Amino acid sequence: MFEKIDIKNLSFKPFELIGTEWMLITAGNLQNHNTMTASWGGVGIMWNNPVITTYIRPQRYTKEFIDKEKYFTVSFYDNEFKPALQICGTKSGREINKTKETGLIPKMFGESVAFEQAKLVIVCEKQYVQEISPQGFLDSNIINTSYPNKDFHFMYISKIIETYIKK
Repeated sequence: MFEKIDIKNLSFKPFELIGTEWMLITAGNLQNHNTMTASWGGVGIMWNNPVITTYIRPQRYTKEFIDKEKYFTVSFYDNEFKPALQICGTKSGREINKTKETGLIPKMFGESVAFEQAKLVIVCEKQYVQEISPQGFLDSNIINTSYPNKDFHFMYISKIIETYIKK
């Protein structure tokens, strides 16, 4: 059972949730969706709204779903689901059915899909997208270490529409 709460009333540690526990970025509907694991992102205020910033490499299958849809979710899980998140981060939805492979159960949250096993689901509405430009880097070591294949992430800044926590 999930409870819808105002993001302003949510107390969480974004560095731990995103960077250590990871998140799933998911777009689509119950019948046709894809998800991927991410450990880069941020939350804050932009354009007078609560936002989440996500980063997706161009070759990721989930990017096709994100680009096609207006809404997507980011969701967070207890540590016991780390093996499922590992699969979602290393296997492509073009080659496997991630829900069958992981046992994650898709569920609609607002206008998009996430999974019943989540402890926190954030529904996002895309507001801005841009490919990260190599010209913007002030430290070329970042390009050498994070982008040896020059596959620069696309940055999505998205308005937080709804937030759900597991009861």
